[in-house]
Amino acid sequence: MKKHYQILVIGGGTGGIMTAAQLMKKNKKLDIGLVEPADTHYYQPAWTLVGAGTYDYEKTARPMASLIPKGVDWVKDYATALKPEKNVVSTKSSGDISYDYLVLSPGLVNDTSLIEGLTEAIDKGVVCSNYTDPEHTWKVLQNFKGGNALFTQPSTPIKCGGAPQKIAYLAADYFRKKGILKDSNVIFATPGTVIFGVQQIKETLLKVIDRYGMHFRPYYAPFKIDAENQIAYFKYTAPADKRVPIQEGNKIGETIDEKDVISIPFDMLHLAPPQTAPKFVKDSVLVNEAGWVEVDHHSLQHVAFANVFSLGDVTALPTAKTGAAIRKQVPIVVDNLLSLIKQEAVKNHSYNGYSSCPLVTGYGKMVLAEFDYKNNFTPDPKLKQMLIFDSSKEHWRLWILKKYMLPYLYWNKMMKGKNV
Repeated sequence: MKKHYQILVIGGGTGGIMTAAQLMKKNKKLDIGLVEPADTHYYQPAWTLVGAGTYDYEKTARPMASLIPKGVDWVKDYATALKPEKNVVSTKSSGDISYDYLVLSPGLVNDTSLIEGLTEAIDKGVVCSNYTDPEHTWKVLQNFKGGNALFTQPSTPIKCGGAPQKIAYLAADYFRKKGILKDSNVIFATPGTVIFGVQQIKETLLKVIDRYGMHFRPYYAPFKIDAENQIAYFKYTAPADKRVPIQEGNKIGETIDEKDVISIPFDMLHLAPPQTAPKFVKDSVLVNEAGWVEVDHHSLQHVAFANVFSLGDVTALPTAKTGAAIRKQVPIVVDNLLSLIKQEAVKNHSYNGYSSCPLVTGYGKMVLAEFDYKNNFTPDPKLKQMLIFDSSKEHWRLWILKKYMLPYLYWNKMMKGKNV
């Protein structure tokens, strides 16, 4: 087992594999180690579709060994501590490994302890999550007979912030097809203030919500799940001028007490669990006060340690945590690493916060939200080649992109270090 690498990559997810693959494409002589304990790599964007019964879970998985780029050493181990002042990463079984350059892309971890009762409730009975067991979500949808179908998300950042509402739209469409939508209250409760931050996308989604007769509840921050009695509890965080009075005996059965605690009974509950950086990252000197790796927003170089770069979900970047964001971040990290290796200054400061969220709004329908740090709508000009001239509107061709083209591009281009 080697104890030193020129470049050490932490994480065998989208960011880690893509970075290692692109580096090897640029220079096969680079000495790269990749630390990742998992045997399986998942294409998680398809889990939304798995949860709605329209994608095979098995097809989202590939053996990790098949994705590690040729020439890169796979250190099959857990990182346990980061010591950037010594250029060292500690691991569970392999001891300390030193490096010249570090690339951090370990992704997020679910922390169900941050919502009371969630650890005991998740993936059991009528409580489900596409983030943890999308096949269970599909079972819950199939077993639902009407009543309150509650969809929510935590106050923490989460990967793919649009995912909790995508499954709400798919569920509403599924209930419509089954003929039980009229007997159902589909509720989307979010700590957020709007349905989506990009104006063009927001306008479309409000029409989708109206079409399904959904109940949209902003400023609802979940803090407790009572699975036995099937009640979810939220803190109502709306400022005085945004508050909507909650009527006693309303259709949903919402109640609010004098401490601004709202309770909603549910017949099924889907939620994204709270998410944080892994413990070895949170405990390091590389993070800001909120527990995310502090990098320059445009070069992705760490603000204090020049030989450390970070990308993907673990970074403190004011944009959505998605694979699409990583696709744009990787070439910048690769450029800047190669500059440093040549003893040149970091030159690429071009990351503008690009991220994208494919918002599935029903079976065969999708909107594609592409945006930057300023929430500007930035659609890819290549969409016109698919005869999609306004991706802020629902389109069946965007559904084809989501279900068939993006998985193909992921496995055959992105994971092999090819620019997409």
